[in-house]
Amino acid sequence: MINQFQAGLLNVEVYSSREEMGQEAAKAAAEKIRELLDKKEQINIIFAAAPSQNEFLQALRTDTSISWEKINAFHMDEYLGLDADAPQGFGNFLKEHIFGGLPFRNVYYLNGNADKPGDECSHYTELLLQNPPDIVFMGIGENGHLAFNDPPVADFNDPHKVKVVELDPVCRQQQVNDGCFESLDLVPLSALTLTLPALMEAGTIFCMVPGIKKAQAVQDTVMQDMAEAYPSTILRGHARATLFLDRDSSSMLSEQIPVQ
Repeated sequence: MINQFQAGLLNVEVYSSREEMGQEAAKAAAEKIRELLDKKEQINIIFAAAPSQNEFLQALRTDTSISWEKINAFHMDEYLGLDADAPQGFGNFLKEHIFGGLPFRNVYYLNGNADKPGDECSHYTELLLQNPPDIVFMGIGENGHLAFNDPPVADFNDPHKVKVVELDPVCRQQQVNDGCFESLDLVPLSALTLTLPALMEAGTIFCMVPGIKKAQAVQDTVMQDMAEAYPSTILRGHARATLFLDRDSSSMLSEQIPVQ
């Protein structure tokens, strides 16, 4: 670790590389999982699907100390209308990177091809009510989104747990920048997403954000006023959230004390 500080309630840790960041975040996550499973028979974890999570997921899935059979897994968003086997689908991404190779107690997938997306929102909401999240593993988008809560649709007091959203053009372009889609016209226009309150309900949040493309979003997260125009600023109000950065993603942070 090369730096550590608080931004409001949010703990921020900076590492020298994205590999180190992923490894250290996974160590901290595994420790929290073990701690919770010492007290509970099963726990519920929400996962993010994005290339920014690769190093973290790689380290986490190889940790032999974790009792995966006691974990119920969720994911936080899904495109609407992609082919069921499309590799860009977030459920498929997570199945490849962690869900498919480990003996989870349950894996609950968001169905982006449901005949009635509103009914799928209700179904997933019921699952979350039955299995309140203990931990969220997340990232931050280039536009500051958490899950698919882009600035135009982010609501710090959203009454829903899961909703249908139209995707912000900046968010859609990021999917091209990340190499997930060849061109913007191939990126879906809408998606299912867990809302900000649904994510913030978790007892502990681990937020992994590497890379130079995220430097502006990281600066906004730490320095901007807490507002829905900068959705990730909501993390500064969570008492058990940690933001894991690498040297690149932290490169725009001021030397001054962050806004509290």
